[in-house]
Amino acid sequence: MTVTSVPPQEPHGGDEPGGRPPVHPAGSEACRLLCAGVHHHEGFRSAVIDHLYVQENRIVAPSAGFDAARVLAHALWARKTQLQWAAGTLAFWVLAIVVTQGFFAILAGAAFWLGVARLIRGADAEPPFYRVVPALVIRWYARFILGLFVLTVLVTVLGGTVGFLDSGDSYDSYDGYGGYGSGSSGSGDGFLDSLPGVFALGPSLVGGLSDGMPTSVPWLCLLAFAGLASLVGLQRGQFSRVMGAELSPQRFADLAADPAEGYAGGRFRWLRDRIRVEQSSPLIMYNEDDPFCGSGDTRRAWNLSVELRPRTDAKAEPIDNAAILRRIVPLLEGLRVPSPHGSPQAAAAVRDRLRELQVDECVFLPVRGLPRRQDAPYGPEGFETHRLAAVEEGGESRRHFLRIRVGGWGEEVVVTVFVRVHTQGGMLMLEVAPHILKPLLPFFRDLDQIAHQHRNNSWFGKAYWAVTRVPGSLMGSLITLGRGGAGSGKQLTEGHGGALPEGPALSVRELASDTRATLFQEMDIDRYLKSIEDRVTGGVRLALREAGWQTDEFEQKVVHIGAGGVFIESATDSAIGVGDNNTVTSNRLRAERRGGGAPGTPGAAGSSGTRGPSGTPPRRGPGSGPSSPPSSPFGPGRGPRDQ
Repeated sequence: MTVTSVPPQEPHGGDEPGGRPPVHPAGSEACRLLCAGVHHHEGFRSAVIDHLYVQENRIVAPSAGFDAARVLAHALWARKTQLQWAAGTLAFWVLAIVVTQGFFAILAGAAFWLGVARLIRGADAEPPFYRVVPALVIRWYARFILGLFVLTVLVTVLGGTVGFLDSGDSYDSYDGYGGYGSGSSGSGDGFLDSLPGVFALGPSLVGGLSDGMPTSVPWLCLLAFAGLASLVGLQRGQFSRVMGAELSPQRFADLAADPAEGYAGGRFRWLRDRIRVEQSSPLIMYNEDDPFCGSGDTRRAWNLSVELRPRTDAKAEPIDNAAILRRIVPLLEGLRVPSPHGSPQAAAAVRDRLRELQVDECVFLPVRGLPRRQDAPYGPEGFETHRLAAVEEGGESRRHFLRIRVGGWGEEVVVTVFVRVHTQGGMLMLEVAPHILKPLLPFFRDLDQIAHQHRNNSWFGKAYWAVTRVPGSLMGSLITLGRGGAGSGKQLTEGHGGALPEGPALSVRELASDTRATLFQEMDIDRYLKSIEDRVTGGVRLALREAGWQTDEFEQKVVHIGAGGVFIESATDSAIGVGDNNTVTSNRLRAERRGGGAPGTPGAAGSSGTRGPSGTPPRRGPGSGPSSPPSSPFGPGRGPRDQ
């Protein structure tokens, strides 16, 4: 067979009539929110840096609708900034302990154990009881000590004493911290005597503040606490300023003005250039365990095989894989053209994302055997060599696909359909593998609201926010510095720079993706998929007919439902009708009409709430219950969708 070529496609929509280029990936809304996420959440930032920066031998996954290099730039910029804040905050804690002659260490100890309790509990929504119970005991005991400390400082500043902390035994007012104490002893019926064992230790330490202590220490404690609150407030204020400036929707599109792009370091610049070559290349170096990494979740993949039989009324011509693909492409390009609207102005106003549909060819190559990452044949000549060889060979590890991509909702919803045609032994095999990138987690979409609310909060609200987060700043600083040191240690000791290249193990975009979509988004996904599948199957049918081959068997396997819609799936989940004027009823519909419903659908026995398409979990509607403030979906020490 003669190898023919599919006409080359423009990478961003082309200049076809009715087409419209999509937004550049580096300036998309999805990219902006991912960049904001690395500034706000340390776990996500660490995952991005570890995968894209530390593991420098690992090829990046295809980046649909965003720029992984820009996300990495912001992750490194945010890490540098956060390390500076963490070092300054931790130094202030140490300084406060010194100037208060050691009494501020009581607050530091309570703050430390609050952080330990959070780590013990973990990020699970329903952790096991053996983690919940110790975390609960530690957390409330630390809060108890924290409350006693604050109360004692305030009362002492006002000239009073906290009498209930006096012990019936000799505690010497905690001489280990200042050398001064009363050495008092009492009758043995004090408050501390009623506490068992170790639980009396904390209150006994706090009791030292109200007995025989220089009057300057409580004031210094107050000043130190106020200084820490100021640091915490200024750190959050910096995040809000970044969200309102560099990461604002108005300024983010200007890539040249992004300060994160100027991050100093030859290593970053080399990785940035590699990532931008790899993430958008039609040549995909893949990991055998997950060849479609970066494309999202598989949605209703299917294949179809038919016998190639010549028609009796025409002379059959040889047909190869590329000839069939070449017939499909114009039909797919036609999806960019708006329907007639009466005037060019009305047609130009159509905002359907199908106008931004992208069609290209891609070749999958296994990364195994590649000596160096930079040796991958990403150049035009290398890709064309592999494309010409792969389009007809039907190989196992090297595979050729026609790739159709549609991005919607600010590139938060990306539909990618991989189409492969193969003819062998008088048979035609059509493989269609749709993949869906779901929207970003609500955490990312809430970042603008969090920053805006902080910027426009009252001075009292900002002060209250900062004061309540002072205890958490100690453990947060330790974790930030620990992660920074661990990352540098991995970079120095694990030897990724001299390791053999590896395919992508995870996608930054998939890591931040939700497991569900809204009903509107699911409707758009289904519309994109059905439109693309209809044009693909129509193109194959036309190619067979024009070449003189029978299409009856193919048409029988492509089931027409309703007014020309195409749905291909197993008969267990599909309703099939042949001929005109049919009434098609599936077993599931009959069960619902009997009143039992189907599992996971409204009306089903034992189900509650409303479920979205594809069995998505129920969503709260307005008035359905109390709303909780936005929180990170990744637990302490974890990244989004902990891998």
